[in-house]
Amino acid sequence: MTIDKKRLIIEVARLYYQFDYTQQAIAKKLGVSRPTVSRLLQQAKDHGFVKIKIIDPFTNNSELSKSLQAKYKIDHVKIAYAAMEEEREMMQVMSEAAADYLHQVIKDGDVLGVTWGTTMHKVALQLKQKHVKGVEIIQLKGGVGLSDVNTYESETVYLFAEAFNTVPRYLPLPVFVDNPTVKEVIETDRHMHRLINLGKQANVAIFTVGAVDDESLLFRLGYFSSEEKSLLQSEAVGDICSRFFTRTGDICSTSINDRTIGIELEELKQKEKSILVAGGSRKVEAIHGALLGGYANVFITDQYTAQSLLIHD
Repeated sequence: MTIDKKRLIIEVARLYYQFDYTQQAIAKKLGVSRPTVSRLLQQAKDHGFVKIKIIDPFTNNSELSKSLQAKYKIDHVKIAYAAMEEEREMMQVMSEAAADYLHQVIKDGDVLGVTWGTTMHKVALQLKQKHVKGVEIIQLKGGVGLSDVNTYESETVYLFAEAFNTVPRYLPLPVFVDNPTVKEVIETDRHMHRLINLGKQANVAIFTVGAVDDESLLFRLGYFSSEEKSLLQSEAVGDICSRFFTRTGDICSTSINDRTIGIELEELKQKEKSILVAGGSRKVEAIHGALLGGYANVFITDQYTAQSLLIHD
């Protein structure tokens, strides 16, 4: 697109949105047809020169937030308004809300622990640059090396670091190992020990929950025996940082937990801000268990999920 075309688009948008000219008046002023004005206005939105935000006075989520805070004893609940109960829409508004929240609260010297996956990648893509000093970004759990599904591990941590003017600290380890002895050996390595400890020292952590069903990536990768898979599917409702928990928020299997590399769920409870970003009907049971377990003191979701949680027993 030429500079002259951009200038024309912006001029038309300014006349229409800022000075309340009609499309016909703009056409007459600029010597073009009215359909041309209409096309230019659409291009202004398509190219991001104009962004329209609708403020609906009938949508007030403050009472919904307060009810969730009281039910789950959470410090802060942020509810993003989704125009429809559709997964892509809900994910988009939640990720925007989470990115805005982080932009507000991250300050000089913070250590921010980050997990990976689709939700965290969406949050990372929405982050705006904030000029802070001495911030550290650390990956909170090991990764997955054998998946044909993109988990966005490296890209997510990199984007978080870029937004907060720092370098990413990756955890170049598998999230699961064959047995606790292997894990102990890995964690005795001086470099790995320092990275894992940095996650423990993080004063802010942001994460999501995974549901326990056949769509779960962790189930498709062959980490679990048939007995372990049956146990998790019958007793676990979700996972945080690949650590599986029950409906009441308790660790489901100590044997699986003991060969998982990354932050412990109990350590999330010690954070200044432990931020759970999650929504959707598929994850309601997992979110309920995570909140009952006390693993988050900040919860970011959409209004549909919030309403489902309020009536959840």
